[in-house]
This record gives sequence, C-alpha cells and structure tokens, in this order.
Amino acid sequence: MKTFAGFALGAAIGAAIFPVATAPAQVLRGHDSNAPVNFSADRIEVQDRADRVVVSGNVHVTQAGMTLDAARMTVAYRSNGGIEIERIDAAGDVVVTKGNETARGSTAIYDLNRRLITMIGNVQLTQGGNRLTGWRLLIDLNTGRSTVDGRAAAPGTSGGAGGRVTGTFTVPKRDQ
Repeated sequence: MKTFAGFALGAAIGAAIFPVATAPAQVLRGHDSNAPVNFSADRIEVQDRADRVVVSGNVHVTQAGMTLDAARMTVAYRSNGGIEIERIDAAGDVVVTKGNETARGSTAIYDLNRRLITMIGNVQLTQGGNRLTGWRLLIDLNTGRSTVDGRAAAPGTSGGAGGRVTGTFTVPKRDQ
C-alpha cells in the first residue's frame, strides 16, 4: 500500500503544481494540467502517519512541456477514501520553466485549498528578453492576478534589489 500511495502522490505532485499556467494573466500560460506527470528524484519518503510525502535530491517534475526543478519538495495530503493534496512546498533553487518562460525563487508554496501560489526569495520571472525581479511572487488562481513585490520575508531583512521590484522589458523594433 505504501508503494501505491507513493506512486499516486508522486504522480499528483506535478498535477497539483502545474495548474498555475491555466489561470488568466499568469506568467506561464496555456498548460495542459491533465497531461501525464513524470518525476524523478534521488529519494522519496512516504510518511503515512503525517500524511505527507517528502521528495528530495535533484527533484525534477515534467508535464506537457513544463518542468519544475528543486532540491526538495514536501507534499501534504489528506487521505479520506482517496488522496487529496492540500499543500506543496518546494525549496532549494526552485525553477519552473515552459518554453521561453521561467519563474525562479528560493522557495515555492502552493496552497491548493486557497488556490494561492507564492514564490519567495530572489524571485526572477523571465520571458524571452523580458525580466522582472523582486522578493516575492504571489499568484492568485481565483482571480488570475499575479503580483511581484520587493518586501522582505521577515522584518529587518531586505528583499532583492534593495527591497524594490526591478525589470527590463524589450521593445519591438517599429518602422518609422
């Protein structure tokens, strides 16, 4: 049973993370969250009594051309006749990529109940030649609104670039 639970939760890891791309006005758009999920890691530990799975060591999750890489991921779930994932925490140079779009941060938290994704710590969003940096990225899947801010994670610490959001945007060449 533990092997099946580990497999089912492993398959659900990517499916639970990747819906960020399906909400309007998101950085990573047009993702098929129903596609098969593949993952690999150095270690997976199913903690049945704590209702969580810890995946660690070169965590790599793929689904329909989107990837998530991190050093460690913890999946908290509820088991009531089926497996219902409640929260996913990824840590250690978290990188989500699809095509030419990439979101990076030190930590990512996906609260499935509140439908909020938060990336914290030296957040970078890139799309082709465009780049946006800050300390925190908040994606509200209910409203489709994404916000980057320069606030620090704790009082007395500074966010990236002196607590400010910075960006570089390419301007297409226009005929005069």
